[in-house]
Parts: sequence; structure tokens; C-alpha cells
Amino acid sequence: MLMKHFLTFLPHSKKRFFLLYFTSGALLLLSILLGLSLGSTHLSFSSLLTALKDGAYQAPEVRIFLYVRLPRLLASLLAGGALALSGAVLQGALGNRLASPSVIGVNAGAGFAVTLAGALGILGGLPLSLFAFGGALLSVMLVSLGAKKWGLSRGTVILLGVALNSLLGAARDAVTVFVPDTAILGASFRVGDFSGVSYARILPAAVLIPLASLILFTLSNELDLLTLGDENAYGLGLHAARTRALLLVLSAVLAGAAVSLAGLLSFVGLLVPHAVRRFSGASHKHLLPLAFL
Repeated sequence: MLMKHFLTFLPHSKKRFFLLYFTSGALLLLSILLGLSLGSTHLSFSSLLTALKDGAYQAPEVRIFLYVRLPRLLASLLAGGALALSGAVLQGALGNRLASPSVIGVNAGAGFAVTLAGALGILGGLPLSLFAFGGALLSVMLVSLGAKKWGLSRGTVILLGVALNSLLGAARDAVTVFVPDTAILGASFRVGDFSGVSYARILPAAVLIPLASLILFTLSNELDLLTLGDENAYGLGLHAARTRALLLVLSAVLAGAAVSLAGLLSFVGLLVPHAVRRFSGASHKHLLPLAFL
């Protein structure tokens, strides 16, 4: 009754977005509760709170919560939000509804770096995540440098990304041929999972993802102008090339941090923006935060 009374004072457009944010937040909260309670071992929140209140930090349910469920939940929230936001930004900046983090070489760079790390004997933990993040950023830097040389147009960025994907994919396969043991590690990373996630692996992403996301939220108007085309954007006072370069870098930071946590879950960055756009419309003012949620 209280919400119904509150909604009567809102204009129709604001009412729609309020319901969208409220529904997204409620679904997110439900997902958090399910993620913390469901698993091979059922956790009762009442017994967990009792154990924490009594200081029984070595109790099995407390250890499962603190060292398994909570890190996995934080990693999934950060990675999912980052990939969805990165995909939404790339689709707007490149003017291509099929764009995703894999288009600018993030997946290929991270996959090659992980395979190379396996060949060097790095099989897990924070060092492997750092290799993945570094590979993703390095590949995007190569795309950005090439695009800067030949022009930061939409088509140039996409073509360079596709070319780099093919090149790094071939390099990854070559490493696998010479060091066959890396095939298992590479396959596991390409499938993506959150098993074995620790707070040490989460910490870099927990700093980079919120920071890059907040900056992107402030650039929603510039992103709307880019969707009008470069000539129209220039006519409205926006430097399209510089803005697109900044958006690409921030998207790469998001995707690289997410890949270092979860592996190559590229479908999130492709599908979620399309699903959200059906309800929020094309304006990035609401599309970006709703995609992150």
C-alpha cells in the first residue's frame, strides 16, 4: 500500500524506471540470499548468526560462509556487473549490437596469457589472475594503438579486434601444442568458474570495477552522442575519437578484471545489455546502471 501510494505521485516515465530499479534490486537481493544459502552444504542463517554472535569462527558453517560462499558471491557480483556494463558500453561506443568484450581482444588476450602462465608453471591463485588481467589489458592496448594509427572509427576498432583475436588464438594453440599440459588449464579458464576464489584475487577487481563503473556512469550522455554517429557528435561539440578511446580503455579495465575472476564468460557482456535495453530504452543514463545490476 505504501509503495502504491508513493507511485501515484511519480510521473509515468519516472514510475517505470523506479519499478525497473526496484525489481532489479529485489532480484539481486534474492540472488544473494540464494547464493549464500544454497550449495552442497545447506547453511541456516539462524545457526550462522548464532555462531558468529558466540565467536565460534572455527565452526564448519562459519568457515563455509566466510571462505567459500562469500568470496564466490562477491566474485560473481563483480564479474557479472562488470561484463554486462562493459558490453553495454562497447555496443554503444562501436555502434554494433553484436559487440562484447571479446570483440576488442579481451578474451583472446586473457586466454593466451593464462595458457602462457600454465606453460611457465603458474597453475592458479592470484598470479594466474594477474596474468589474465595483464593479457586482457595488453591486447586492448594493441587494438587502441593500431586504431589510433589508422583512425579510431567504429569499423577500424572492430576489424583490429577480430584480427588480434585470430592472432592470439593461434598463439595460444601453438603454446598448447608445445606444452600439452596447458590444455586442461586453458579449457577450464575458457569455460569459466568461481571455484577457489579467494579474497586476495577479489581485492584488485573490487577496487578497479567500482572505480571504472562510476566513471562510465558519468559518461552516459557522451555515449548517447556517440550513437548518433561521429559527424553528429563532432557537430554537437564532442571529440568522438578521444571519447571512444576513453570508453574502450574503461571497458577493457572492467572486462579484464572480470575475466581475471571468472574466466571467459563472454556471453554475459553480449546478452545482458540486449535484455535490459528492451525495458530501459536506448538511453545509457538508465541502461548502464541497470545492466550492472
